[in-house]
Amino acid sequence: MKNLKDILAEVAFKGASPILDLQVSGIEFDSRQVQKGNVFVAVKGTQVDGHEYIFSAILNGAKVIVGEDKPDAFPPELVWVGVDDSALALAQLGSAFYDHPSRKLKLVGVTGTNGKTTTVTLLHQLFLGLGHKVGLLSTIENKIGEKTISATHTTPDSVTINRLLSEMVAEGCDVAFMEVSSHAIDQHRIGGLHFAGGVFTNLTREHLDYHGTMLDYLNVKKKFFDFLPKGSFALANIDDKNGLVMMQNTKAEKHTLALKKMADFSAKIHANTLDGLHLEINGKEVHARLIGQFNAYNLLTAFGVASLLGESEDDVLVILSGLPGAPGRFEKVVDPKSRRMGILDYAHTPDALEKVLDTINELKGANTKLYTVVGCGGDRDKTKRPVMGGMAAKKSAQTIFTADNPRSEEPEDIIEEMWKGVAKEDMSKVLDIVDRKSAIKTACRLAGDDGIILVAGKGHEKYQIVMGEKLPFDDKAELLNEFLTNI
Repeated sequence: MKNLKDILAEVAFKGASPILDLQVSGIEFDSRQVQKGNVFVAVKGTQVDGHEYIFSAILNGAKVIVGEDKPDAFPPELVWVGVDDSALALAQLGSAFYDHPSRKLKLVGVTGTNGKTTTVTLLHQLFLGLGHKVGLLSTIENKIGEKTISATHTTPDSVTINRLLSEMVAEGCDVAFMEVSSHAIDQHRIGGLHFAGGVFTNLTREHLDYHGTMLDYLNVKKKFFDFLPKGSFALANIDDKNGLVMMQNTKAEKHTLALKKMADFSAKIHANTLDGLHLEINGKEVHARLIGQFNAYNLLTAFGVASLLGESEDDVLVILSGLPGAPGRFEKVVDPKSRRMGILDYAHTPDALEKVLDTINELKGANTKLYTVVGCGGDRDKTKRPVMGGMAAKKSAQTIFTADNPRSEEPEDIIEEMWKGVAKEDMSKVLDIVDRKSAIKTACRLAGDDGIILVAGKGHEKYQIVMGEKLPFDDKAELLNEFLTNI
């Protein structure tokens, strides 16, 4: 139980009912989850307006309502707290209810289009190896030390974030790493959090179904750095033209990283093979298990963050050399019978897919063919579908278009839009097989004994979203099964 006055201390509220000195049992923004004594925060979301459910929350036991528009006939025995922005108030209340856990450890947020998951996963593994108790908030999973908690969003809702951070503090974590999505920034899910540092990886076309334009997308990402506090650090990849833009107005201490320019943290690639990378980072050599230039950036970023948090560079490089990266991010699956190799990757944007395709083509050898299985998600930016379809067809020996979380759309319609980007000379190299399991099976059969099969788009995910239903599906399991059944 917490005193309402205390948790409202940092909330800019107006028009509140006079009875604020009372005990509340929790914070909720979903009226269905409200329990007796809770504060219900009515948030105007992209699809649902919480103000429509105020009386449902009251029936479920809410004693305090926080919102932007006070309803008519509001019960006088309950407490109304008026605010200008309910989403921000929810974040501030969540932080205060859990005693501001982000102030009790070093929280580092990583934002950008690509590389967030691998970077925070590397940092979590790295700091465990350095002897820390570490928290992780990522697309794949949330972790408190070694304990895993399943994740449903890239960045959870603001109350869940603070609850998880509170559990991390209680378990003795002194540092935590989290992915910070553009949706989370725009929807104030990270409002009220105190960051020890912020990291920018890169910015490419993504989420335009939500943001509208690339400029709006950029400006939302930039807000994260604008609100970093004094005493924190901002670390940006300046090989991306937007890196310096991100740090223009930040109060944080500015640091840079790059492979192609002079920077505070720099790296050179001496060798890049399907067995790993040989890098020189700030003048020191390291061999890593990860593959590709994009992973050189991820490794360099982890090195930079660790250095800024005061860790020994030599110790950091020793541990980084043995880390496997994140599940479903350029993850190799080797056929035990032949030289055939599968690669799983979460690439679901044109830029990410291009990087994966180019990396494989650069490293595979002249006589090895690449077979790509790829789809595009439903109810998302449609303009990237022909781009991804054309790119996969151009850069693969054979491409199979298939379903990838079609959501409320027909997968055949999505595939038809992917076909629009295929050049005439590449059309003979493309098949469409809607059933993803059959698509993977076909790619494996076509690849023979020494081809490389790229299964792109879902990575770590173990489901397909079809007409609002989550159906079990695991790209890795399907690939392994196909390899093993042909031993």
